[in-house]
Amino acid sequence: MVLLSELQIKEVIIVENGSRLGHISDLEIDERTGRITAIILYDKKGGMFGKADELIIPWKHIVTIGTDVILVHNRDDPDLYPNQLLLE
Repeated sequence: MVLLSELQIKEVIIVENGSRLGHISDLEIDERTGRITAIILYDKKGGMFGKADELIIPWKHIVTIGTDVILVHNRDDPDLYPNQLLLE
């Protein structure tokens, strides 16, 4: 079993281009099954004092969880992350 605190120290990176998305801030869990359905990251595009938006990455889009990083598929695919903030 992996603890949330262990996942939070791993950096999330897009596998196709190596872009860094940041670190996990929270998890989305299905209350019926107890399974993780998504990881949640904060996107601080607003600057140091700007309000952070959430990046929600469905669990099925995680490629692998390594010792130091979590690799995810590219966020540019239009059917990924519907109604979520997309990186430019």
